[in-house]
Amino acid sequence: MLTLIAGLILFFGVHSLSIINEPQRDRWCAKLGENAFKGIFSLLSLAGLVLIVMGYSAARMEPTLLYTPPTGLRHLSMLLLVPVFPLLVATYLPGRIKAAVKHPMLVAVKLWALAHLLANGMLHDVLLFGSFLAWAVVDRISMKRRTQRTVTKATASNKNDIIAVVVGLALYVVTVLWAHQWLIGVAPVG
Repeated sequence: MLTLIAGLILFFGVHSLSIINEPQRDRWCAKLGENAFKGIFSLLSLAGLVLIVMGYSAARMEPTLLYTPPTGLRHLSMLLLVPVFPLLVATYLPGRIKAAVKHPMLVAVKLWALAHLLANGMLHDVLLFGSFLAWAVVDRISMKRRTQRTVTKATASNKNDIIAVVVGLALYVVTVLWAHQWLIGVAPVG
């Protein structure tokens, strides 16, 4: 469990720099150069992610039950997950979806985390998904006072919305039918 917690601290520590101290983030970026800063950011994020995966995998071997979700919540969870991949794709393809949602990646993370909290009641699940949900809420609130950075230089287009929905739904189907079992070892349906 300590490895999972260490990974969450590292991952969210890096991802919370703009939330906690945006001027310091900007100074480091200016001092190192944008590419070097992003490289270090990416390496630290990857290290945190590796620790999260290792810690979560280890914690699954000795689970601690906190609550048993009713079976019906699994169906609600699957429904909440439907827009997650289209929102993730829409983050990088500006269009009406991105304009309406404003921060599609954060909405996707919140839906993903909430859906998993509804369907899983083990301590390691609550730590992982609860952390992501709490971070996404705090990050969204902090967006109101921070300078917004451009995620992509692509031009806004209605075609982007169609691409985001089609590609996102295809990714959802692949994940539900195959990839989740292959990557995580748990079949979401069946």
